[in-house]
Amino acid sequence: MNRPKPGDYAQYYEQYISEIEGSDIHKILESQLSEAIVLLKSVSEEKGNYKYAEGKWSVKEVIGHFIDTERIFAYRALCFDRGEKKVLPGFEQDDYVSSGRFNEKTLSDLINEFRLLRESNLVLFKSFDEDSLAKAGRIEDNRITVLAILYIIAGHTRHHLKIIKEKYLN
Repeated sequence: MNRPKPGDYAQYYEQYISEIEGSDIHKILESQLSEAIVLLKSVSEEKGNYKYAEGKWSVKEVIGHFIDTERIFAYRALCFDRGEKKVLPGFEQDDYVSSGRFNEKTLSDLINEFRLLRESNLVLFKSFDEDSLAKAGRIEDNRITVLAILYIIAGHTRHHLKIIKEKYLN
C-alpha cells in the first residue's frame, strides 16, 4: 500500500498525515484503536469534564470531536469510493462540539462509541482496493483521495490523543 502524495489532499492536512509513519494504513488504524482505548481508559470519570485552560474543550469534548471527525471523514471516503461527483461541505468543529453534548455522556460511553465506530470503519476501509484508495473527490475547494482521508483520520486521532496525554493527564 502507498502513502498519500502532495496533491492528494489540501496542504492543511499535512499536519495530520505527517503524524503517521508507515504505509499499511489498515494496520495503523487497527493498532491505533488499541492504543487509544488504553490511553482513554486511563482517564478517570472525574477528569472527563476537565479543561486545562479557559476556552479549551474538556477531555470528553476532545474525544467527541475526534469521533465526529472520523465519522464525517469516513462518510467522505465512502462517497468518493462510490463515485460521488458533488462537492462535499466542510464543517465547523466548534459548532459540532458545542452541539454534541459530550459532557453529558460518560467517558465509558464515549470510549465505547469510538471503539464501535473505528471497528465499523475498519470493515469499510478494508473493502477499499487500490483503485478505491486512488479515487478522489472534492471537499469545498479541495481535491482529496480516499487514501489521504484514511491517513487524515489516523493523524487527526493521534494529534488529539497526544493533546490528551500532554495537556490533560500531566
